[in-house]
Amino acid sequence: MFFFSSTFFFSHFMIFHLNRKFWVRGLIIDTQRGNFLKIDRHKYVRLAYHGFNPISSITRKHLYSRTFNKVPSFTEKSFVNMDTLFQHVDAHLFASLVDMKDRGEYEFLDDRTYEEIYRQVRQCVDLCHRDGVIKDEVARNPEKYLVLDDGLFPMLKSYRDAGLKVFLLTNSYWEYTSVVMNYLFHKEKVGKEEQKKNSWLDYFDVCIVGSCKPAYLVDPYLNLFRVKPEDGSLLNTDGLFEIEALGPDGANKFLEQGKTFQGGNWNHLQAMLEIDAGEEILYVGDHLYADVLRSKRTLGWRSAFIVPELSDEMRVFSENVPLRKKITELRKLRDELSIYGDMLRRTSADPDSEEIKAKLQQIDEDDAVIKDTLAQMAGQYHAAFHPVWGQMFNAGYQDSRFAFFVQNYACLYTSKATNLGLSSINRSFRTGGEMLPHDRLLADADSEFSS
Repeated sequence: MFFFSSTFFFSHFMIFHLNRKFWVRGLIIDTQRGNFLKIDRHKYVRLAYHGFNPISSITRKHLYSRTFNKVPSFTEKSFVNMDTLFQHVDAHLFASLVDMKDRGEYEFLDDRTYEEIYRQVRQCVDLCHRDGVIKDEVARNPEKYLVLDDGLFPMLKSYRDAGLKVFLLTNSYWEYTSVVMNYLFHKEKVGKEEQKKNSWLDYFDVCIVGSCKPAYLVDPYLNLFRVKPEDGSLLNTDGLFEIEALGPDGANKFLEQGKTFQGGNWNHLQAMLEIDAGEEILYVGDHLYADVLRSKRTLGWRSAFIVPELSDEMRVFSENVPLRKKITELRKLRDELSIYGDMLRRTSADPDSEEIKAKLQQIDEDDAVIKDTLAQMAGQYHAAFHPVWGQMFNAGYQDSRFAFFVQNYACLYTSKATNLGLSSINRSFRTGGEMLPHDRLLADADSEFSS
């Protein structure tokens, strides 16, 4: 349960019950229509909801199908990508208000468009982040909200012992970062005196808080401030000019004065780490846009994307391999029927004969039966992953938009950061061989082209 109140809604006070199981990452919010969409890699909308209500296939296609002169890009301002777990709250609030507006029971929603409602929801949630109401609660009860991982600091130590440089880059400010990192390090909430020691900093070469990602990765004019860990106060720096003015070994001299900073931009980080090219950095993050896509596309950083949902996805996939095989077999059977029907039309001396027509009609009837069976089996398969949105990495029989961006921008992806510690620093990760459809056709042992 969480509470929501705002002057944006005439000081109405409302209580919403958050159903965490309803939402998944990778969806798109259509703020103009109050809809939630799951699209595939080709930008075809495979599943849609209006608020909490499913949209029929006919309506969905009418709203989002391509026309001859317009291909939906879903990049307009009215479309919002749900790439983080934080946005589950935004989505639930918006969907709840959409349903309330549609029922017409609340006058204060009648004169607002869906887009205005969403914008005001965003303003309210942003306010909660800014005024500390969310992070203050986490800081008071870290054991309730933070998941401990025994492998975290041993992994960081092994990296530094091997000569690698390790940095922490977060949008959170120092006070909150200190609380969280002390809890993860000590595995319990510590007193103020122990917290001031910030022993966890020994595991990092550089710590940057309040980074304002994704601006940190694209704006070269953001200023860098030095943080005093004892009290969180800020000191001005001259950034790159100061590092250069310190002469040879300027980066180390700069960091000897303190390695905790606020703000700045990627130029400062790369200068402090003494690297020349972005590909020398492996950046680990769980935000598809601000962490992975932007750092890779703009700076060429290597990226490791954290997907906490991956463990469950793999477990369910493994449990449903037999069902997936049946679906694959039926899809192949539909292809074979289609090929057989095409052969009859092309090679028959009299395609309009009653015999050929009867065979083609039987093919159509068999295909319809298989199609209906496939629809039921595919629904069962996707529901095993999620009762509403199905498999995260698939939309229908295609890769989902989420999977498309993971494949194209994440060098690695895993369920938690400490999985990286299970490999030595000398481990090489190589791409699997990628194949186009014609390659897969030739590689298929059951294909007529394989011989």
